[in-house]
Amino acid sequence: MFNIVLLNPQIPQNTGTIGRMCVNANLKLHIIKPIMFDISEKAVRRAGLDYWHKLDLSVWESLDEFLSKNLQHKDRFFFATTKTNQLYFDAKYLAGDFIFFGAESTGLPSELMNMSPQNKVTIPMGKNGRSLNQAMSVGIIAYEAIRQNIQNFDFRVYV
Repeated sequence: MFNIVLLNPQIPQNTGTIGRMCVNANLKLHIIKPIMFDISEKAVRRAGLDYWHKLDLSVWESLDEFLSKNLQHKDRFFFATTKTNQLYFDAKYLAGDFIFFGAESTGLPSELMNMSPQNKVTIPMGKNGRSLNQAMSVGIIAYEAIRQNIQNFDFRVYV
């Protein structure tokens, strides 16, 4: 299982979509406050459909609280950012890793990423784009991590 970490999410539909994906991909979701919406808001539930109650979710009051409980894993913290040249598919993910995604408008703070700067990853984009939707980015990177570790996951394949 991987850990998806959302730092200060701002768009409820993204968080709901990410939660739904986490249920279906056997991922744990960590949400670090402040959150720009009520996590029980209709938009979150709507995007998450009937999956939200099945979600393995931890909500943290602050980044400091999260780090106080998880800092021992900092070598396995990965940071999705546009501020690196390391492509997400060149990183080597292991079950249990934490993959961080920043607020939609601000990204992740440099101080956080400097904890493990070798683990900053980016998604390649064409010259006309500057960023992808947060939920899409989570899906792209999370499923690469799963692909690399598929032998450790119990999945159904629908045909």
